[in-house]
Amino acid sequence: MATTIFAAQALTAAGWRQNVTVQIGNDGLITDIFENSNAADHRVGILLPALSNVHSHTFQRAMGGLAERQGPQSFDDFWTWRKVMYRFLELLTPEDVEAIAAQVHLEMIKSGYAASGEFHYVHHDQGGRQYAQIEELSLRHFSAALQSGIGYTHLPVLYMQGGLDGSKLQGGQLRFGNNIDQFESLYSKISANMGLLPNDSILGIAPHSLRAVTIDGLRKCIDIAPNGPIHIHAAEQVGEVKDVSKHLGARPIRWLLDNMPVDKRWCLIHATHMDSMEIMDFALSGAVAGLCPITEANLGDGIFEASQFMRHGGTFGIGADSNVKIALSEELRMLEVSQRLRDQKRVVLRSEKVPSNGRYLYEEAARGGAQALGRNAGRIEIGALADLVALDDQHCSLAELKGDAILDTWIFSCNDNIVSHVWSAGRHVLCDRLHIHEEQISSRFLMTIKKLRRAL
Repeated sequence: MATTIFAAQALTAAGWRQNVTVQIGNDGLITDIFENSNAADHRVGILLPALSNVHSHTFQRAMGGLAERQGPQSFDDFWTWRKVMYRFLELLTPEDVEAIAAQVHLEMIKSGYAASGEFHYVHHDQGGRQYAQIEELSLRHFSAALQSGIGYTHLPVLYMQGGLDGSKLQGGQLRFGNNIDQFESLYSKISANMGLLPNDSILGIAPHSLRAVTIDGLRKCIDIAPNGPIHIHAAEQVGEVKDVSKHLGARPIRWLLDNMPVDKRWCLIHATHMDSMEIMDFALSGAVAGLCPITEANLGDGIFEASQFMRHGGTFGIGADSNVKIALSEELRMLEVSQRLRDQKRVVLRSEKVPSNGRYLYEEAARGGAQALGRNAGRIEIGALADLVALDDQHCSLAELKGDAILDTWIFSCNDNIVSHVWSAGRHVLCDRLHIHEEQISSRFLMTIKKLRRAL
């Protein structure tokens, strides 16, 4: 049965429109946009295309706050944080993984996301023992996505080695590891189960990073998945850049651009450390930069060169990564503010066509996020998926605001508590700030987090 949503203001692909109704078909696609409010099923103040979260490790949500103290070294960075993460994940059961993923999806939806890409690399039991069903933990993520109703792109990760020196996996890493034959079997079984998910769900692939896969493994990984998104961590850390340069003879982004068929299917996650030529060539490749500003700040990764990248026509999406804090508006705010602090300027990311900082950030992230997840979304337009978010125009933060001022205010002066409704491919997953399964999801997560914290 078709659904109609009336909005006092809507940001469509053609710009802001007043007093319009968006019609959604049974297939979750937008079938019409018209100026008539008489028969609308739902009435909202402000309607926007909803964003896709391009990069998530849901299990890390449960360790938020547990790696925020000085370690035994004189300084802490990504590598010391990673040791805490490895200790934590050794505790996780399949039931824990599902409970945490469902909670993360819920929090994403309440923040305004309609879809998420799971960069899924925990495949095995403690010690690297394979489950009876090698795809067990992928199926747990599927169950979480079904319960939450979020739009879902699954990105199973190939992880082969402990570093570019070919060192063996150890400790917590054993839960990630597959050789290429094992991974091909895993991918095949995951693919066979995609029918469990709604039709808008997508299967991609994720060679973890140049340090964690062999070159032969990287090529074979891409061959396994001739269609769908390809995501890879690249140039997140200075140490990684040095290591890749030493072993492969080029910086990570440079090596990928010169040796792999990087195009619009690809999403290079983080890409924090690039030189000027890498920035330009990456932008021109059409690939998406998967930026995770809250996590990158939390880990002390550095600042992505967004201003140069966008001047060359680059495409970016945003992701919650470690899910240390799930806050859509803050991700965008952090991206812009980091440019301001570095350059000592204001309103850095904008264009002549779109001088509004908030609207520019939002629309670019909507477009790039949809591309990164292989999702026909990111815009309010006939034929696009109905990934939509409504904001409360009666909230004091937004009252009486029109057009671009709404996005400027949400991103730079609000929290995400102004999100009132979310539709994912037409599924009404958040209604008047409530999710239909919110109590069940949250209570299960609470029991899980209590158990895990007692065990640490």
